[in-house]
Amino acid sequence: METGDFAWMLISTALVVFMVPGLALFYGGMDRSKNVLNMLNMNLYCIGIVPILWVTLSWTLGNSSDGSGFWGGDLIGNWDQIGLDGLNMMPEDLIFVAFLMTFASITPALISGAVADRMKFSAWVIFVPIWTLLVYTPVTYWVYSGWHHSMGAIDFAGGTAIHINAGAASLALILVLGKRKGWPSESSPPHNLPLVMLGTGILWFGWFGFNAGSAGAANGQAVQALLNTFVAAAVGMVSWMFIEWYRDGKATTLGACSGVVAALVAITPAAGYVGGLSSIIFGLVAGVGCYFLIGLKNKLGYDDSLDVVGVHGGGGIIGGLLLGLFADNSAINSEPGGFQDGVFFGGGELFLDQLVAMGSVIAFSFIVTYGIAKVLDATIGLRVSGEDEEAGLDQSQHAETAYNL
Repeated sequence: METGDFAWMLISTALVVFMVPGLALFYGGMDRSKNVLNMLNMNLYCIGIVPILWVTLSWTLGNSSDGSGFWGGDLIGNWDQIGLDGLNMMPEDLIFVAFLMTFASITPALISGAVADRMKFSAWVIFVPIWTLLVYTPVTYWVYSGWHHSMGAIDFAGGTAIHINAGAASLALILVLGKRKGWPSESSPPHNLPLVMLGTGILWFGWFGFNAGSAGAANGQAVQALLNTFVAAAVGMVSWMFIEWYRDGKATTLGACSGVVAALVAITPAAGYVGGLSSIIFGLVAGVGCYFLIGLKNKLGYDDSLDVVGVHGGGGIIGGLLLGLFADNSAINSEPGGFQDGVFFGGGELFLDQLVAMGSVIAFSFIVTYGIAKVLDATIGLRVSGEDEEAGLDQSQHAETAYNL
C-alpha cells in the first residue's frame, strides 16, 4: 500500500468515528427533550464497547484468515496479531482492522433510534455486545468473505451488512419492546431541529470516509464513490422536500435532513459500483420511497420511534435492488470482471443474487434479534417502568437533564 493510500484510510477511519456523535446528535434532536441524553449515551456506548469486542473476538470471527469459514481459525487468534505483544500484523492489514471496527461500532448505534423513549439503558448495555457477536459479526462475514461473496452478491460499503441488518433488527426489537405510551395518538415532534441539522451535516461529512474509504485506497474508485455519495445525498434531500411539499403543503427541515440520510443509505452498497449519473436515480428513489415507507409504521402498528426501519432498512433495500439494475463494471476504475454487471448493463444474475443476500440478512437478523430481545425481556426486562417513561429517561436512567432552564 502506498503512503497516500495509508493517509486516505487513516482519514477515512477518523471520518467514520466522527459519524457516531453525528448520529447521536441527529437522533437526539429528533427525540424528546427529556430523553435526549439517554439517546446520546446509547450511541456513545457503542463506540466504547464494540471496539473492545472487535479486537478481541469479532475481527477473527468475521475475517478468518485461513478461509475456513465464520468459526474458522483460533477464536482469539488476533490477540497475537493486533495487541498484546506489539505490532505483529502488517500495517496494510492493521488499517483495515481499525477501519472496519468503525463500521461495527456504528451499526448497533443505528438501532438506538428505533427504541427511543422506552428501553432500559441496562438492557441496552447488554444487548449491544450480544447483538454484535451473534448478528453483526456473522452477517459481515457472509457479505464480505462468506457465501454472499462467493455467490456474487455485492455490497460496497455496508448497505446489506449495516443498514438492512440494523433495520431488520430494529423491527424485531421494537416488536418485543412494545409501543411508547400514547403512541400514535400523542405526537412527539423533534425537540431540537438545529441539532438534527448539525447531526445531518456531520453524517454527510463522515459518509465520504464511509463510502469512499471502502475503496481501500486513494484511487479512481474512491473518487467515483465520493462523487456518487455527494450527488445521491443532494438529490435525496431535494426529492424528499418536494414530495413532502406536494403532499403535505410544506417543505420541512426534518424532511430535508431525512432525505439526505435516506439517499446516503441507498447509495452506500453501490457507491463504488455505479457511474455518476446513476446516483441521481438512487437519490430520487430513496428520497421519495423512504418518505412513503416511514408511513407504514402507522398503518401496520409498529412504533419505530425515529424511523430506523423505514430509512435505514428501507433505504438499504432500495439501494441493493437498484444496484442489481445499475452496477456497471466498465464505468468503474477497478479490475476487469471485478463484479457482475446489473440488468441495465447486460447482466441479470446480480439482481437475483442481491435478492437472496438481502432476504437472508433480513431473516437472520430479525429472528436472532427477536430471540435476544425475548431472553433479555424475560430476565432483566427491556422496558422502563411507566413512571420512568413519563418522567423521562434522562432522569430515570442517568440522573441528569440536558437543559437546566
